[in-house]
Amino acid sequence: MIFSFLLFLAFFTAVGISSWLKSQGTKKDYYLASSSIAPWLVGLSAVATNNSGYMFIGLIGYTYIAGLSSIWLMLGWICGDFVASLFVHKRLHKATENNSEVSYAGVLANWYGESRDGLQRLIGVISLLFLLTYAAAQLVAGSKALHVLLSWPIWSGAVVGAVVVALYCLAGGIRASIWTDAAQSIVMIGAMALLLAVAIASLGGIGGTLDALGQIDGFLNVLPGDLPVPGITGWILFTFGWFVAGASVIGQPHVMVRFMALEHSQKMVQARVWYYTWFVVFWAMANGVGMLSRVYLPEVGSFDAELALPTLAQELLSPFFVGMILAGIFAATMSTADSLLLSCSAAITHDIIPHSLEQPWILKLATVLITGIALLIALANNQSVFSMVIMAWSGLGSAFAPLLIAQSLGRRPSQILAIIAITVGFTTALLWRHFGFHNIIFEGVAGIAAGLITLYAVPERALRLSVSQSES
Repeated sequence: MIFSFLLFLAFFTAVGISSWLKSQGTKKDYYLASSSIAPWLVGLSAVATNNSGYMFIGLIGYTYIAGLSSIWLMLGWICGDFVASLFVHKRLHKATENNSEVSYAGVLANWYGESRDGLQRLIGVISLLFLLTYAAAQLVAGSKALHVLLSWPIWSGAVVGAVVVALYCLAGGIRASIWTDAAQSIVMIGAMALLLAVAIASLGGIGGTLDALGQIDGFLNVLPGDLPVPGITGWILFTFGWFVAGASVIGQPHVMVRFMALEHSQKMVQARVWYYTWFVVFWAMANGVGMLSRVYLPEVGSFDAELALPTLAQELLSPFFVGMILAGIFAATMSTADSLLLSCSAAITHDIIPHSLEQPWILKLATVLITGIALLIALANNQSVFSMVIMAWSGLGSAFAPLLIAQSLGRRPSQILAIIAITVGFTTALLWRHFGFHNIIFEGVAGIAAGLITLYAVPERALRLSVSQSES
């Protein structure tokens, strides 16, 4: 098991490090791969980054508890993601082509070519705070997998993941991240398919599997049964909340930078075909594995649901393939962690600090420092992967999605209005979660709605008059 795990880990690391052969030694190449990435690489990289340890650890854990009704989470998520992509992805890429910015914050702040440094720094600071939390969640997910399957100390997986990610990010920046994402996504889907096939075969095929699932009380109910708002209304709120969560992908710098790195905006359709095909197939298999975990691991009360996948793999597979599963889990966490850490590095060196910071060694030093900070957060945090990811995801989506949507639809808000909308959006989401309203509906619904209302309802003339009066 250890041999196969280390074999795959060495492979991923080698793929990433080899990207230095194409490195051009510039900031744009380090953070945006000189906008030269092929559609299939963009699609596989984006889906690996989006799925992450959340899909392997968090979502499977949720499915283990909720059963078939968990499908509404991902159906809502994928539909929301798809709808948002229809009018944002291509426009974001064109905006990237039309200016010299290399970061998500830079493109979002300077959408129409004008310099808005205050807005860019605010986006950079918010990105840094939330993405660090998100990166820590990925390292926690890797730690859990190694702890179960290899009996390593709970901190060791975070350390190993941080070291590997730092190595290949130093070698080639975003290109290394995208190349390893593509390799990792293949291992991820292969590992999930293998475990699903073995689990079904061990139960006597599809018929035996359905019989086993049907014996678990309420597990095959289509509608969720434990929602705060009962009945159809609760189901609608639940599904719509996750639809907005999926749409919030446009507010995630680490995912959207993949589409920004595409070689040409006319190839966006091809990239999206790769992305959504891979996403749907992988999610369907993850959902199946989560449900079957409940058959093989029925100790609901005393069992950590987020350990369902690695524990099931250990029970059903030979050591070599357990190592493959472990590599798949670890690949998922690294494919997102590297993207997050590079986005954090870009936030510091390009968005928060003056743009004249171009020396490659400083960019790489920033990446190493950010990796160290994320590792410390991971080692000190006891929250679940699911909770950490959702908190970061909703904060970023609420902050940035409203502005990106408005600008994609042709609106040109002033810098002060954009700053207000971002502040209102993520503050609303945080307060919504703080007061427990997220149990009724996803906090991103409130945050994104608040941001959009601010952008479209606040009159620019009155705002400018208020600012001029305060200055005088």
